[in-house]
Amino acid sequence: MSDRSAIEWTDATWNPVTGCTKVSPGCAHCYAETFAERFRGVPGHPYEQGFDLRFWPERLTTPLLWDKPRRVFVNSMSDLFHEAIPDEYVRRVFDVMAAASQHQFQVLTKRHRRLEELATRLPWPGNVWIGVSIENDRWVERAEVLRGIPAAVRFVSAEPLLGPLPHLRLHGLDWLIAGGESGPGRRTARPEWFRELRDGCADAGVSFFFKQWGGRYPKANGRELDGEIWNEYPEPRARLQVPESVGPGLVRAVDRLLPEVDPSLVA
Repeated sequence: MSDRSAIEWTDATWNPVTGCTKVSPGCAHCYAETFAERFRGVPGHPYEQGFDLRFWPERLTTPLLWDKPRRVFVNSMSDLFHEAIPDEYVRRVFDVMAAASQHQFQVLTKRHRRLEELATRLPWPGNVWIGVSIENDRWVERAEVLRGIPAAVRFVSAEPLLGPLPHLRLHGLDWLIAGGESGPGRRTARPEWFRELRDGCADAGVSFFFKQWGGRYPKANGRELDGEIWNEYPEPRARLQVPESVGPGLVRAVDRLLPEVDPSLVA
């Protein structure tokens, strides 16, 4: 977790949960898992448990301490909609996002069905962006679920892109991030896959962000697509509406949450 980030499309990361499990081919060479497992067994290290799921309730209120507005990537080292994260814990994360109205929060998941299940029970303030990862055409159904989520910004992360996305419908989406895979065992993306997404976004009025080509390391082959850097961002559709249930009592609510989390998974 950091109030700065090397990820091109965000400013900071916030990890009230770390660790995850694989759900689809895009997870095969997970950068977060690779990083975390380097420290498995190191006493006292935040990733002493490697990439096993772990809750950090003491981090829940961290964004409230950041005065300067920024884009915040939520759970860069996990998936907020992982099936082992209690519904109430997810709700508390959303309450913090609503209360920290100075920031824009970017939530990204591969677990679209859990997102769909919880959506009607979560607050959707105008500073919460929700996205799904789609690595190949098999998983475009994630975008169909996303289209029904009442978020101010709905986005797709096509990274690592492992194939073309001919059946991805961009209507109702606001932003698309695309990028290739990096690191050992990386799978190479074809330029035409990115061009098709860029051109489709232009036709649909969707903002397009080209993150990287991928390679031995993330920035190995640069970020230019046909000689240009694509750094487009969306405009949120709705104004922030903070539910009456969040605010001064938030820290007390977080304290009440602690007994509801499996003690074996808490730092």
